[in-house]
Amino acid sequence: MPEGHLTVFKDSRAPGGGRRGGRVRGGGLSLGLDATLGVDGIPQSATGQTALLTGINAPRLLGRHLFGFPNSTLRRVIMEHSLLKQIDGRGLNCAFLNAFRPRFFELGAEVWTKPLSVTTWTNGAARLPFFTLDDVAAGRSIYQDFTNRSLRERGFDLPVYSPAEAGAILGCRSADYDFLLYEYFRTDGAGHSCDMDRCVAELQGLEEFLESVLETIDLDETLLIVTSDHGNIEDLSVRGHTRNRALTVLWGRGAEEAVERLETILDVPRLILDLVGR
Repeated sequence: MPEGHLTVFKDSRAPGGGRRGGRVRGGGLSLGLDATLGVDGIPQSATGQTALLTGINAPRLLGRHLFGFPNSTLRRVIMEHSLLKQIDGRGLNCAFLNAFRPRFFELGAEVWTKPLSVTTWTNGAARLPFFTLDDVAAGRSIYQDFTNRSLRERGFDLPVYSPAEAGAILGCRSADYDFLLYEYFRTDGAGHSCDMDRCVAELQGLEEFLESVLETIDLDETLLIVTSDHGNIEDLSVRGHTRNRALTVLWGRGAEEAVERLETILDVPRLILDLVGR
């Protein structure tokens, strides 16, 4: 097991909160991070995720918050400043745990001409391998829907995981890396739906998933960070995102010291780069 490795679970639409939220279950420390980054308007995914995974103030660079996928300017930022690229460049072992469907690989180089998420570009900038559905079947990776139900609906023959089973896979895999990134964004769809029952069910599954991660990892050796690029699901009175602080929770090694260094989402990658590999 690497000494002092980090696991980041990036729930890109987690509930917002105040600057300090106190203790949460499992001994974690919660706080809210500024996602507006000094730019008027509502935080959006393309600029927020770029900021979160590069440490560069993407909204200020563009002069606005950009929704959806990164444009050419943001892609250039990611290609240069990708968090995974910087960690890999130090000779450390890192990975993006999310698995991709066969179509992604069948397109070959053409795939990079398609609309792709910030996380995909972050991994591509580092020239790291992408996990496949074979990796999911073998327990080496998990899909963005960690239960695999959406994949089975598409006709893929994969096991249905409980949230706890998927969390155990992430927890076990984290021991193989100095830094491991996983993105979960199904809370965004739930938040945009303004459907309370759907949101409650989503958060209950997420809670079970995280509890399993915490039971699986060694918190004396690992810092687990759950973070976000904007608010959404915490306020069902609006279908869009919010200006609320983005919920961030830390468990494990160095959490007490780490929370004191976090004020905006820009501080998350800066913290990781300072701590990873120690």
